[in-house]
Amino acid sequence: MSRRRGGSRRKKDPYVCPSCGTRVEEPEKTWTLISPLPDKYGRITMTIMASFKCPSCGKSWNAAIHKEKVGGEEKPGAAGEKREGEVIVIDPSELDDVEPLT
Repeated sequence: MSRRRGGSRRKKDPYVCPSCGTRVEEPEKTWTLISPLPDKYGRITMTIMASFKCPSCGKSWNAAIHKEKVGGEEKPGAAGEKREGEVIVIDPSELDDVEPLT
């Protein structure tokens, strides 16, 4: 039997208290985090974080409320673009004569 690590992939609502489940209307404080390294397309990830305090149980927690990738170039192949390159055509009958690699 295999177990999946990391829990569920469903996004949790950052405005809901992790302790009692009460929904908080507004965060107490917000700030922006900017990733120090870009991804492979040159985009920088900006994350807006918030701190919350539950009015019912008094629990405090921090959560990311928004993430956005900024700058860089679009992903290759996006919007129906074709990638250029050499096309290699192989006849399957030629593969019978090739010895396997050891």
